[in-house]
Amino acid sequence: MLDDRDRQLLEHVQQGLPVCPKPYAEIGAALAMSEAEVIERLTRLKQKGLIKRMGVIVKHQELGYRANAMIVWNVPDNLVKQLGGHISRFAFVTLCYQRPRQAEWPYNLYCMIHGKDRATVLAQLEQLNIACGLTGFDREILFSRRCFKQRGAIYQRESGFSRENRG
Repeated sequence: MLDDRDRQLLEHVQQGLPVCPKPYAEIGAALAMSEAEVIERLTRLKQKGLIKRMGVIVKHQELGYRANAMIVWNVPDNLVKQLGGHISRFAFVTLCYQRPRQAEWPYNLYCMIHGKDRATVLAQLEQLNIACGLTGFDREILFSRRCFKQRGAIYQRESGFSRENRG
């Protein structure tokens, strides 16, 4: 299953990738592995399902994006895929996805817009509403009030390695 080198690699990458031109080479140097070995091991661990995915966590506020809004709509289920496809084509939309409705929360289509100010985000939302035909659907606009710590997966527990735990 996992050897000691895999464990060292997982422990290292769960802290995040270094911000540099060759992050896998830098990780390899820290662990006495070649860049190719790091990539091969990560690929194998992903293929085995021990790593679900690797992605970037953008710290929007540090980049000056202070007006961050999650917009949620209640649309007919048979239109979610079509509308989501239209919404996600806009460059200012950073996330677009479906979630199941809940008894106390009837919304099923979600999108995120990160902006430098509320007026810009609201103007972009109006553009979406008109271009995608969303004006007739119930919606909520949820602007972030504070920034929470974001981090990637944590793979190590006291009892050993697990598939993925979110921190």
